[in-house]
Amino acid sequence: MSRAYATPPSAFDRAAGYFKQILAIAETDVRKLRHDPWELFTRMVQPMLWLLIFGEVFTRTHAIPTGNLSYLDFITPGILAQSVLFVAIFYGVSVIWERDLGILHKLLVSPAPRSALVLGRALSSGVRGLSQGVVVYAIAATLGVELNFSVGSVAGIIVAVMLGAATFSTFSLIAACIVKTRERFMGIGQVLTMPLFFASNAIYPIDMMPAWLRHVASVNPLSYEVDALRALMINGGVSLFGLAADFAVLVLALAILTAIATRLYPTLVR
Repeated sequence: MSRAYATPPSAFDRAAGYFKQILAIAETDVRKLRHDPWELFTRMVQPMLWLLIFGEVFTRTHAIPTGNLSYLDFITPGILAQSVLFVAIFYGVSVIWERDLGILHKLLVSPAPRSALVLGRALSSGVRGLSQGVVVYAIAATLGVELNFSVGSVAGIIVAVMLGAATFSTFSLIAACIVKTRERFMGIGQVLTMPLFFASNAIYPIDMMPAWLRHVASVNPLSYEVDALRALMINGGVSLFGLAADFAVLVLALAILTAIATRLYPTLVR
């Protein structure tokens, strides 16, 4: 009597199933925006203030040397990266909130791998980051910034924004797993954002920094995101580190943080 054995899934089927799990987590998270669209509007205020006030004023003063770019052109990619950072770094609050409601417990008992849960949240943060890109592009175009609208550049910008948002939201998730409460996390979020922002090339060139701060900026993933955005987003913009290095650092940072977050994620409910 012959026995029928189930054919084990191929590597392609396993990869496709894993990707579907990531998309399912991301879709669930992005769906929240339909119920709270005002979040997007409130996120528009900060980049508007930076470009309309800070950018316009320092463009007139010529106090910061930016080479062949006007200061407004120079700062626009930095403000986009900053907006993405500020959206992503407070992402851990929603995870703590889901734990308090019991939603996180249901996700952790699902058959989805922990890494899929982490990457799904990272992907949804990337989608939120793209909404910031639309806002910054609209403001910058209104102010006369020399934007690059070529297909290749826009595609590269989308990838850079999503990688940056994914990296910092995963970093935020790690912080949430460590502090475990919303009150403590809000304080940690404030502490994290300012050093990351000011120890980068977002609003001034690295050459202007003291030697010790240059070393900090050289290991700050935000510096590489800004560098890639400046080269792709602005006509005449160049990459200080090289686009290959920019994207390699962002991918490496995301991989390391994902591995750490995957290990810590279940501890959030303990």
